[in-house]
Amino acid sequence: MNDTVLVEIRDGVATLTLNRPQALNALSVEMMQALRLGAERVVADTAVQVIVIRGAGEHFMAGGDIKDFHAHLRLDPPARLQAFQAMIEQWINPTVLALRRAHQPVIGAVRGACAGFGLSLMLGCDLALAADNAYFATAYAHIALSPDGGGTWFLPRIVGQRKAAELLLLSERVNAQQALELGLINRIVPLADLEAETARLAERLKNGPRHAYGEMKRLLAGSPDRTLADQLQAEAGSFARCAATLDFDEGIRAFLEKRKPSFTGR
Repeated sequence: MNDTVLVEIRDGVATLTLNRPQALNALSVEMMQALRLGAERVVADTAVQVIVIRGAGEHFMAGGDIKDFHAHLRLDPPARLQAFQAMIEQWINPTVLALRRAHQPVIGAVRGACAGFGLSLMLGCDLALAADNAYFATAYAHIALSPDGGGTWFLPRIVGQRKAAELLLLSERVNAQQALELGLINRIVPLADLEAETARLAERLKNGPRHAYGEMKRLLAGSPDRTLADQLQAEAGSFARCAATLDFDEGIRAFLEKRKPSFTGR
């Protein structure tokens, strides 16, 4: 680990803070490495019930670090091809997969710029809150790149093929209200309230049925590749596994006793 990503675990909530505020949290090689290690660490920690991803300073992430990209220009095209592919396969892809496969709910808390891989990272979160000053862009076309981090997987599933093509090819900036209307984010909150609202949402999820949340995430992740019949079968298995938990017992008893359930994740 290095200090480009800060990891804090408190009361069951793990917070990953992208920590290069002087560079708008642009993704350097060091941050790629730290983000993968941090993500895998918190996902594997059985004490972690919710994961929050945020940016230090005034922005979430403004995309890749152009200075790092510039340093690679000294390489000839074959060496450059090899270097970038290895970098993405070693650091970016495992990070995205770890967060998507996590049994914990993952919340993205966005302020300011959210572009390039920052947008892909946010789209990979289960829920996204955005401050009213947030803005979004794919940005890759500006430097003649195609997306990474799952951007071309998440975008068409959220906004549809036609709109995804527009966002990628034209790379126009989208404000928070437009992002909400497109389904890129779940809620807009005043900038001053972003951290408090994120904490409230994390607390709500932390107190929820963690086993059921994990099953919901797996069902949603697998649904695009399954037929309806296969998805129905997957739902049957998940439903039954949830029904065999102590949280299910508690949920039923609390409902009948007209009280708030106290889930334990068992």
